[in-house]
Amino acid sequence: MKSIRSFKLVDYVKARKYCSLAELMEAFHVSSATIHRDVAELVQREVFQRVRGGVAFVDNAAHTRGGVASSSYVERRAVNASAKERIARSALDYVEEGDILFLDSSTTVAHLADELTRSSFTSLTIITNSVAVMQLFRRLPAHYVRIALGGNFDPQLNSFLGQSAFRELDRLTITKAFVSGFGVDDKIATTNHEDQAALVSRVLEMASRRYLLVDRTKFGRRGLYRLAARGSFDAIISE
Repeated sequence: MKSIRSFKLVDYVKARKYCSLAELMEAFHVSSATIHRDVAELVQREVFQRVRGGVAFVDNAAHTRGGVASSSYVERRAVNASAKERIARSALDYVEEGDILFLDSSTTVAHLADELTRSSFTSLTIITNSVAVMQLFRRLPAHYVRIALGGNFDPQLNSFLGQSAFRELDRLTITKAFVSGFGVDDKIATTNHEDQAALVSRVLEMASRRYLLVDRTKFGRRGLYRLAARGSFDAIISE
């Protein structure tokens, strides 16, 4: 990519937060093949993130350590939404009567929480540090037990973390944990968020069974912080 066009392209999308590919072709007077190539490079560098019909700028103000940036929770929720819905429907098959579930704050697991609002178990407990999952609590069957972990609110992850969350977690038991992450390679699952890694790693130690929910874009890449060995999960659920 020409460096000048690269900088201009970043500035253009940053100012608008989201742009369609057609808009970028028109603005920069380039072909479809050129804009796809330019965008692909910036997505690989995690300056842009693909969303339906175009790209969104990754907000570096909400960055993680080591210079690896993440988009906002709302933007991430829109990415690969149909794949995440299919993963969630598959994950629901692993939920059984009487389970005590932990649902993490990933956007993929939030889709599982949505599936649970339409479930009909006689007995089910849901524990989470995710605000998105907590917002679904009122839609769950009234007899389900719902437990929200408190702590320091992280707007980037839309979740509660820190020592308060740890203290509340350590009083509980978990039969099944459903979590996601930035990536999974042939050895480990990882994330780019240190505090989230600490909490989820503790959850995985506590849980009797562990399930990793990841779409195909997560395979073959590695984040900064370890969650667990790939082989420690009872199942890796993807589309």
